[in-house]
Amino acid sequence: MASSNVKDTLGELDKQSFTALLSKLIGESKFVQNNPPDLIPEEDRIAKHVLDSLLPFSTTTGGGPLVLRHVSFFENRGNVIVEYPGSVPGKILSFVGMHMDVVTADPSDWDFDPFSMSIDGDKLRGRGTTDCLGHVALVTELMKRLGETKPKLKSTVVAVFIANEENSAITGVGVDALVNEGMLSELKKGPLFWIDTADKQPCIGTGGMIPWRLRVTGKLFHSGLPHKAINPLELAMEALKEIQSRFYRDFPPHSKEKIYGFATPSTMKPTQWSYPGGGINQVPAECTVCGDVRLTPFYDVKDVIKKLYEYVDDINKNIEKLDTRGPVSKYVLPEENLRGRLRITFDEANSGIACNLDSRGYHVLCKATEEAVGHVKPYSITGSLPLIRELQDEGFDVQTAGYGLMATYHAKNEYCLLSDMCQGYKVFVNIIAQLED
Repeated sequence: MASSNVKDTLGELDKQSFTALLSKLIGESKFVQNNPPDLIPEEDRIAKHVLDSLLPFSTTTGGGPLVLRHVSFFENRGNVIVEYPGSVPGKILSFVGMHMDVVTADPSDWDFDPFSMSIDGDKLRGRGTTDCLGHVALVTELMKRLGETKPKLKSTVVAVFIANEENSAITGVGVDALVNEGMLSELKKGPLFWIDTADKQPCIGTGGMIPWRLRVTGKLFHSGLPHKAINPLELAMEALKEIQSRFYRDFPPHSKEKIYGFATPSTMKPTQWSYPGGGINQVPAECTVCGDVRLTPFYDVKDVIKKLYEYVDDINKNIEKLDTRGPVSKYVLPEENLRGRLRITFDEANSGIACNLDSRGYHVLCKATEEAVGHVKPYSITGSLPLIRELQDEGFDVQTAGYGLMATYHAKNEYCLLSDMCQGYKVFVNIIAQLED
């Protein structure tokens, strides 16, 4: 089918149908908040609305062309795979990553109800409108239109709506399980468009994340006799300064970061500080500093973790050489055979992604974006999307895009723009059309 005919057949987004579906999805958002152990999402609530929209055009109940699969690995937490068959075996494209869970929302912090959709001009407001129920509704509308109009395509078009994107600590629920079971293997034969970013442009790079925890042990004593104490707060500050200095020496800005348009190079910084408590006239016995490394994908997460261990081991061995603060500040008490000590640990780390800028999928996405949006300006972020790196490592040609707003991602008063979603639909149609030629 010629590309112009594909565009004419699939047309533009049905705004009324889209907003009606999205309103139903946002009405379920309270029940798909993902923050275990307190909040376990029930993604099947979203899946039901997706399936209800598509069943009239399915092979099983509606006599239509859509092949629907509802795949669950945990009760109430299903994934939905939708296939529109093409005529050429092995010719395929896919839209993946539209996740059916959301981050939490506290209604007392919002200016409107986060768990019901409201409309303010072009704004569609509510938890999940940008991330990612807006995309769930958008791709559902695309597959619905394919089912309605039945264009004769060479390419098979597949949509994969997933569970459990917002929490990587729990595995075996969503796309990782689908990959492990071989259910997405066919998608390696064509471009895979991960639809869960923002601002209408190709996102060509993301960062890795290494959450770290530095526990510092000193000696508790009265603050009026600081020469008898080992102050863990001072030790933490000086040690962290040294660790950061070594990190930036070993992992400096990379030349490819400019090519990919990363806003920042790799960074290591503290974000939290805690200690057990006690009086203000006490030097505490210990403290803990937590933070993260945000790593551009041109460095290896394992190399960074190895280096951080080495930094801490070396500082522990040579703690006498570390800078101190004031005339009686010290990290060793020889007469008591006591030494201050550092211990670094890591929570689950993940790697970033650099999309393949030579792939057909990338060039098709750029051209579709330029035609639908009016310009194309690919960008990269050091925000983390761990699932897509795992897909890339498995051999999928992953490209990413999204049509919500980065400014409202995971934020209170979340909203998206209907006009942006309309342009996103045009991008999808243009991608399908280009891959027919």
